[in-house]
Amino acid sequence: MEVQVLSPEVIQDTMSAPTPSSAIPADLIDSTFGSTSIDLTSSSLNSSILAFSDEWFAPASNLTNPKPPIRRPGVFVPTGAWYDGWETRRHNPEPYDWVIIKLGVASGKVKGIEVDTAFFDGNHAEAVEVQGCFDVAEDADAKVVKRGYTGWNQVLGHRGCGASQRQAWKADDESEVTHVRLCMFPDGGIARFRLYGQVVPVFPTSTQQEVELSSALMGGMVLSASEEHFGSSKSNLLLPGRGVDMGGGWETRRSRNQGHVDWVIVRLGVRGTVKRIVVDTAFYRGNYPQAMKVDGLDSEEDSPGAEDPRWNEVLGVQRLGPDKEHEYAGSSLSRVEQVAYTHLKMTIMPDGGVKRFRVFGTRL
Repeated sequence: MEVQVLSPEVIQDTMSAPTPSSAIPADLIDSTFGSTSIDLTSSSLNSSILAFSDEWFAPASNLTNPKPPIRRPGVFVPTGAWYDGWETRRHNPEPYDWVIIKLGVASGKVKGIEVDTAFFDGNHAEAVEVQGCFDVAEDADAKVVKRGYTGWNQVLGHRGCGASQRQAWKADDESEVTHVRLCMFPDGGIARFRLYGQVVPVFPTSTQQEVELSSALMGGMVLSASEEHFGSSKSNLLLPGRGVDMGGGWETRRSRNQGHVDWVIVRLGVRGTVKRIVVDTAFYRGNYPQAMKVDGLDSEEDSPGAEDPRWNEVLGVQRLGPDKEHEYAGSSLSRVEQVAYTHLKMTIMPDGGVKRFRVFGTRL
């Protein structure tokens, strides 16, 4: 496995050199990146750990877990105390430990980086750097893990880390990447690593081939929602697969007012015509919505409001059932023939949980 060897002088110069003031306060991380970016390295997007320098105490795979880190005090494993993160052994003889991650999407433009050292206190990383590369060759995965690979570019310069806290920065370089390398100085632990950015999808050559226009893998994004009371992120709606439990969807609180509805607005990955809509209530059995409807619009505006008068009905009110994929196509849909859409709004009645919202069609 590749470790770049630096001289003590270079290390000192790097650690003492001034870096751009790009820090994001912890309480503003979600609002800064939440509606404009997704976590490109999330395991829910099929990212993968290609290589690492060490994972003696806790595996590197924890870094990309989309769920918040947890603590289990008093729990020990053969290597020591249990930690929900990546932790390497002490006294690293090299300048830093590292992990190489392949994005689950084709590639992405980086906007920001979050390093969460939750529950690592006294054994947390002192500092980090992040590098990225764009390499789509067939042997790219094999190349990027080799000693001497020269394709790495700086995405985030040297940044100090504190104990047991979320910390984030805007990227120094917003270039397009397929792989990233997280360098941890000199060793220690990090609970979560988030690479916020925007997907750069690869579409089929033929514009007549049906694609999932809404998929996060194709650049689809959930821009806004009426609420996310149970901590279940609205962005879960566009993830691949059907999840493993009820925790991986979007669920709103119980409403007590007559006529209440909840809604979510999705920007498609590409402007296109709608052919099919799938609403999946997987794992929601006693808390699924009674019904839902879908509206659409074609707009250059990035984030239209829920009450925008331009919304047109694409799918009228439909009853929903528990733990089921509901598919609508053909005559069930309206205003879709030769009509282009950039945004769709799903309205659920009166409240509840939905696992996935999928929109299939052809791009324009």
